[in-house]
Amino acid sequence: MTPSHTTAGRPWPMLAVLLAGQFMGLLDLYIVNVAIPRIGADLGASGATLQLVVGGYIIAYATLLITGARLGELCGRRRMYLIGVAGFTAGSLLCGLAPDIGTLIAFRFVQGAAAAVMVPQIMSVIQARFTGRARATALSAYTAVLSAGSVVGLALGGVLVGAGWRPVFLVNVPVGVLLTLAVPRLVPPDLPSAGPSGSRRLDLRGLALALPATLLLVLPLVLGRESGWPKWTYASIAVGVALAVVFVVAQRRTAARGGDPLLNVDVLRVTGMPSGLVTLVALMVAYGGFLFTFALHLQSVLGESPLRAGLTFLPMAAAFGLGSFYWRRLPRRIHHLLPAAGLALNVLGASCLAVSAAGGMAMWAALVVYGAGLGVSTSLLTHALVHVPPARAADASGLLTTTMQFGQLSGVAVFGAVFLALADPPRPEAMGAIAWWLALAAATGMAGAVALARAVAPRARQAPPTFG
Repeated sequence: MTPSHTTAGRPWPMLAVLLAGQFMGLLDLYIVNVAIPRIGADLGASGATLQLVVGGYIIAYATLLITGARLGELCGRRRMYLIGVAGFTAGSLLCGLAPDIGTLIAFRFVQGAAAAVMVPQIMSVIQARFTGRARATALSAYTAVLSAGSVVGLALGGVLVGAGWRPVFLVNVPVGVLLTLAVPRLVPPDLPSAGPSGSRRLDLRGLALALPATLLLVLPLVLGRESGWPKWTYASIAVGVALAVVFVVAQRRTAARGGDPLLNVDVLRVTGMPSGLVTLVALMVAYGGFLFTFALHLQSVLGESPLRAGLTFLPMAAAFGLGSFYWRRLPRRIHHLLPAAGLALNVLGASCLAVSAAGGMAMWAALVVYGAGLGVSTSLLTHALVHVPPARAADASGLLTTTMQFGQLSGVAVFGAVFLALADPPRPEAMGAIAWWLALAAATGMAGAVALARAVAPRARQAPPTFG
């Protein structure tokens, strides 16, 4: 996908349109969590069905991410992004008008599937159309949106729920309509890619393995905690892992025969990708666990309202956003060290939170340090992608976005279960104990960050390529 003169002249409006879609998808995920009690009261829903209101979105989203990335390469990234935006907007409208809980759950799956088509195109377009410092800036903006979406979702949810749960979904509709109109004007068209044989086709055999493997892994992570981790959750994970291994072997064989695999696993051989993925897993496990447990801690233990709890995250989000956007202004010779430095700040922030979870200025300071560490750590996306050729952008995007989802889900499942066990009855010491485990997770990620630094250090000393 070769950048055109239109793209070179207007890269930042294009990026703004792409990131608006990312923000809309994230906002929806977090804002719905705040609305769950109101949905249950209005629709007379059981705990299990309310779980699917949140989980249905995540299940469809995580299951279809790799497929969405490949469809962007085969059918055109702008086209698939536009289809994803339109589908997400329609799903949001139908969720907001749902007459009963079953209909709402069905359209939450539609929303998740549309997001899986939309979101992978963002990183693929950044990888294909931005280079050098421009790519670092674009990826920094991408990660800043990731931080803002979660916190704004929690805060805005507290405001909108006061008017009922339907505005939580309907708020996406005007944004989606504007994006549908803006995308054809601001995002240049791209030519679909052809397979090695010259034809464009989707690897149906790989799809038949990838979908059940991902579903079997995601389903217990979403539903297992509330269900008390019955035996089927462990069996599902075991079968999912086995299918994932078969999928990787099948993809290698398809590529070796000159075919067009759903995911070209050769991207894992690209310098920086393996260590980048390991670091990303540790970072997102800790982040997912932190968001879930700290939100519960604020409301269930400290007694804060949903709105006040959301606003408590704002200092951390501000530090996250500033760190993720401005790390590139630090001396270039130390850029490759930043992921490890960010994770070190995560360790420090989580350790401080462990001794200040009862509240006060010390807790706020710990949140700022933790958020700054998260922001600086996101430089790992730039370093992990620096050697990935544009032809492998879809593979890298699919892997990274799927890794983010699995990391966050695993963090919620593991740390959430431990927190709920420790916080019965509610007490500040539960969050303190969890914070020490968060520090350990961040420390584990530092090993991958050090390996990533070694892999990209030579590149970090080269002059940056120009935007083209």
